[in-house]
Amino acid sequence: MQAVDCLVAGAGVVGLAVARALALAGREVLVIEQADAIGTETRSRNSEVIHAGLYYEPGSLKARLCVEGRERLYAYCGERGIAHARTGKLVVAAEEAQFDKLRAIRANAEQSGVTDLQLLSRAEAEHLEPALRCAGALLSPSTGIVDSHALMLSLRGDAEAAGAMFAFLTSVSSVEAGPNGVEVRTLDENSEGFALTAGAFVNAAGLGAPALAARIRHFPQDRIPRQWLARGNYFSLTGKSPFSRLIYPVPVDGGLGVHLTLDLGGRARFGPDVEWIDRIDYAVDPHRGDVFYEAIRHYWPGLADGALLPSYSGVRPKLSGPGQPAADFIIQGPADHGAGPIVNLFGIESPGLTASLAIAERVAGLLAA
Repeated sequence: MQAVDCLVAGAGVVGLAVARALALAGREVLVIEQADAIGTETRSRNSEVIHAGLYYEPGSLKARLCVEGRERLYAYCGERGIAHARTGKLVVAAEEAQFDKLRAIRANAEQSGVTDLQLLSRAEAEHLEPALRCAGALLSPSTGIVDSHALMLSLRGDAEAAGAMFAFLTSVSSVEAGPNGVEVRTLDENSEGFALTAGAFVNAAGLGAPALAARIRHFPQDRIPRQWLARGNYFSLTGKSPFSRLIYPVPVDGGLGVHLTLDLGGRARFGPDVEWIDRIDYAVDPHRGDVFYEAIRHYWPGLADGALLPSYSGVRPKLSGPGQPAADFIIQGPADHGAGPIVNLFGIESPGLTASLAIAERVAGLLAA
């Protein structure tokens, strides 16, 4: 049976970052991906925002890895020439009654080490963004955007340069830890099976991570969390954006509200909203645009009828459901489950892109222990 030191299942941005970190640490790495290319799932369908780390529970993995990952990501993009921009963002209060929420966000962020937020009056916010209408805002200078596909190509290139190998159109059928390592059985696009032994196994399968963990023989089932699916729909703006920064309302249940983000060409899109679904489905219902118009006009009353077009959607792997407090990432190492040299990554939704390099270092550390 063929052997490899480390096997990573999943070639999204987190799986690629993990493969890079392990390969740079001198490990022999094989990445298997069920799609025919890198980054075809969660990371190809997000906002491409580099988050500052405002909203997460202080001390949580999301908070710590977002703040650490943000700085790592800006540095990495600068070193590699990956297109990105520190656009900054405004979290806006539509009315004075929401000012307490802005203050609470600032206090929460400061506990997580985000110390550059500025509370702005109506006049100050509207001076920065004349098309904006609000009672006040919180300015986050450290928020930005990144070309996520270029980032993933760079991470793959680094991993391959350090010796990592990739196998596409390949899925994991079973995993079993034993005295000689982790036996992994796979199926290729022709349903032909292949078995190999890995010194360590990383489950970075994104939306499929809980299902993959359930295929690990003798793995404690009570260590596999329930996953909910939340579809986030995006609508694009026709014409030029009147904003130079990202614009976010105060957060809503399950997400950050219908916000405005920009791509690196200055084009604007709105979303995501939060639509709880039972199965993965990327169809965008054009009628959801009615809700978008209403939400956006709370902070941009000048949005014209007919200016929004259905664009795309993404599905987030959430570990909390409707009405529940937001759940943290779960990065589950050998000491957490006792089932051998296996690391499971569960619920890696936002801010997973921002935190990817920090998550990778954490995984590498768990497997080095």
